[in-house]
Amino acid sequence: MNLEQLRGFAEVARTSHFTRAAEGLHVTQPSLSRQIATLEAELGVELFHRARGNVSLTAAGERLLPIAKRMLADAETAAAAMAELAGLQGGRIRLGATPTLCTSLVVEVVAQYSARYPGIDIEILERGSRSLISALVEGQLDLALIVTSVSSESGRAVLEREPLLSEQLVVAASADAPWPAALAAPVDLAALAAVPQIMFPKNYDLRAALDAEFRAQGLTPTVAVEGVEMDAALRFAERGLGVVVVPAMVAVERPTLRVAPLAGPGISRTVSIARRYDMTPTHAGAAMHALIRETADRFASDDARLTTLVRRVGPAQG
Repeated sequence: MNLEQLRGFAEVARTSHFTRAAEGLHVTQPSLSRQIATLEAELGVELFHRARGNVSLTAAGERLLPIAKRMLADAETAAAAMAELAGLQGGRIRLGATPTLCTSLVVEVVAQYSARYPGIDIEILERGSRSLISALVEGQLDLALIVTSVSSESGRAVLEREPLLSEQLVVAASADAPWPAALAAPVDLAALAAVPQIMFPKNYDLRAALDAEFRAQGLTPTVAVEGVEMDAALRFAERGLGVVVVPAMVAVERPTLRVAPLAGPGISRTVSIARRYDMTPTHAGAAMHALIRETADRFASDDARLTTLVRRVGPAQG
C-alpha cells in the first residue's frame, strides 16, 4: 500500500466515478483502475461496489476512507516540515474557524500573518465547530478556532485544546431605532423572547445554543426573520427589522448597532484553538498559533468597549 494508491482511492470515493477521478489526478483511467485493484488485492477486500455508471464504497471502503485521508494529510505535513528544515522560503498553513470568528479575530490574524510571512500560503476553512473538529481529526487542518462547548463531541481524544477568550453574547439592534423598552441591560432571556428576533439557521452553533437556553426556561422566541447568515443578520438588525443575538466581537466595531449583554448562565462561549496532539506543528503552524494567542490578548485588553464583554481565559488544556 502506497500514497499513490491511497490518493487514487480517496479521489474515486470523492467523485464516485473512475473516469472523473483519473482526470482529476491526471492519470489514465486504466492506470487508476489497476492501482485500486492492486490495493484491494493487497488488503484482501473489495473497496468499491462497481455498477454501470455508479461507484460506491463498500463497508471496507467506508472504514478505510478516514484512515486514508489522515495518512495523506500526514504525508503533506511531513513534506512541508522537511521543506522548512531544508531552508525553503515557503510553506502552507491550513486554518479553520467558525463564520463568526472569520469576520473578527481571523481577519486580524491573517492580515498580520501575511505581512510577517509573505511566503506562506494560508488556506481558510470556514465551518461550524462540529465540522472543524471532524476536519482536524481527519488531518485536513493544522489549527482550528472552535467553540469549546461543542468540542466535547467526537474527536476529543485526539485533540489538544487551548482556551483563548470567554466571550459574552450581546443583543444588537439598530442604533437609529428606539431601543425596545423591555430590553433592560443586561437583557433577560424572557424579555428577549418577546421581542422580534433575527435568527440564524437551526444548524448554526450559536442558534443551537440559544434555542437550548430558551427551551430550558420554557420560552418560545418571537421570530421576525429566520435562516440568515451572520452578515445578513447584522444588516437586517441595522435596518431595524428586529434584534439579533451575536458574539460581542462581531458587534463591537459596528457604530450603526446598539448592543447590550445577554444575561443568564450559559449565555457565553469559550473560543479555543485546537490541533491534533499527534501531529507535530510545522514552523508555519507554530508561528500561526503564537500570533493567534497574541491577537486574542489584544482583543481582550486594548479596546475598552470589548473588555466588558470579553476576557482572556486560563492556561492550555489537553
